[in-house]
Amino acid sequence: MKSSMTTTLSIAIGLAALSTAARADWTGKGELGFVQASGNTSNSTLDAKLKLSNAWDVWKETLDLEALRAATNGVDTAQRYLATSQTDYALTERSFLFGNLAYRRDKFSGFTYQLDASTGYGYKLIDTKTEKLSTQMGVGYGRLQYQNTDQTKSNAVVTAGLDYENALTDTTKVVDKFGYTAGSANQLMHNFLGLEVKMTTALALSVGLDIQHNSNPPAPKKTTDTLTTVNLVFGF
Repeated sequence: MKSSMTTTLSIAIGLAALSTAARADWTGKGELGFVQASGNTSNSTLDAKLKLSNAWDVWKETLDLEALRAATNGVDTAQRYLATSQTDYALTERSFLFGNLAYRRDKFSGFTYQLDASTGYGYKLIDTKTEKLSTQMGVGYGRLQYQNTDQTKSNAVVTAGLDYENALTDTTKVVDKFGYTAGSANQLMHNFLGLEVKMTTALALSVGLDIQHNSNPPAPKKTTDTLTTVNLVFGF
């Protein structure tokens, strides 16, 4: 099994490394939300996201970075960091192979970190100017560490993803991003549903609902976390 996991990891890293062979202009968007309250109770929340994409020939590279931190009276109540890198290789106009690396660190999930590398096949079910829907499935290697014991577990994983966006009007867009990673140690499900409303050509307002579910967190952690966000979005 270690041999197959090593092979899968090598394929995923290899696809990512091939992206350095050529470069096009990076495009992307950033999001920032911040709330500060003081008085009888002091609260602060910072939510930041950055998404970059780069496409050339038959290649496409995407990088997602997310950071969330909240505190009440100086005590952290939420602290989450996520980094995901994916490289796609187009087989046809709609089908593609991918290599994906994902690292998640959530202070309040019960896990010190969750890491997985996968490779697989994806298909664009809908690909029009106003509506896009793509799905992908893969296999790979996962590793996590428990906060309470520092114990680490590694296992083979199956991954699945779904990306959807629909431009309802010239200024309003709905997006949904779903991800699922299943291994013997834990099953992680993550879904983000958001609505973006353009204010200018470069700025938009985003309202979103973020759900994260771990099937087997260490006690006494709950399995599901939800987060509602209101962010300013800037494109470049």
